[in-house]
Amino acid sequence: MQAVDPLVVRHFLLDLQGRISGAVSAIDGHAFVQDAWAKAPGESLQGNGVTQILEKGAVFERAGCGFSHVRGQRLPPSASHHRPELAGAPFEAMGVSLVFHPRNPYVPTVHMNVRMLAATPSGGGPPVCWFGGGMDLTPYYGFDEDAIHFHQVCKAALAPFGSDKYPRFKQWCDEYFYLKHRHEQRGVGGVFFDDFHELGAEQSFAMMQGVANSFLAAYLPIVDKRKDMPYGERERDFQLYRRGRYVEFNLVWDRGTHFGLQSGGRTESILMSMPPLASWSYQRPVEAGSHEARLYSDYLVRRDWV
Repeated sequence: MQAVDPLVVRHFLLDLQGRISGAVSAIDGHAFVQDAWAKAPGESLQGNGVTQILEKGAVFERAGCGFSHVRGQRLPPSASHHRPELAGAPFEAMGVSLVFHPRNPYVPTVHMNVRMLAATPSGGGPPVCWFGGGMDLTPYYGFDEDAIHFHQVCKAALAPFGSDKYPRFKQWCDEYFYLKHRHEQRGVGGVFFDDFHELGAEQSFAMMQGVANSFLAAYLPIVDKRKDMPYGERERDFQLYRRGRYVEFNLVWDRGTHFGLQSGGRTESILMSMPPLASWSYQRPVEAGSHEARLYSDYLVRRDWV
């Protein structure tokens, strides 16, 4: 398929990063620290990016939003799993990835990632271009109205590109953000797609843009509703325990983390999704009928939210 102009994609992604970090700064009252970086000549991966990080904020304990644009000579296994003909091919990848860890346990953690990857077949021929992305919500204390709102926005963002997209990508998200070693969903899901090019280059890029542009409308109303809810030591302790599950998924199962580390990416930027604090317990029973118990019975299960 014909590739989209990388400069057009790069401009969109940098603008997206700025819009999101600006909106989050306005809610939190603190600015993101900007860390521009570039890979040194001679390294296995070439390119540059901007990591934006907000820590110890009033609303967000840690919020990371990173842009990266890199080139390499050998496509790593995590990116060629479904495209064996491109294994080891020269590639170019760019994207925006974010994870926001709120301070209040009643505000869910959120993740979003949108990206483009292009590779040149080793046997010759034009570059092959595809897109990926999505967003998902991970509550510590679940509320039906929050999950419904999040999914409604995701569905509306995908509607212009076919009525099949939301149910397909919702199921894909449920299947992807699943802790296989725990037999447990990471959260209430959202939408997820990868290796996507079936609409052609321009329309596939447009779909990625539609998902990315809907993020603030999907998440910020939930933050505004929950950020001032009173909580105590019990809620905070449970939040830190559940954050441990988030760390487990990112390190054990997440293809994006594996791609970044396998391709020689910038470790601090790759791992900015980690929460500042998390905890683990050998056994952690919850009280029957409690709000904590409802997280497992009502929210860490696959449900049709819209």
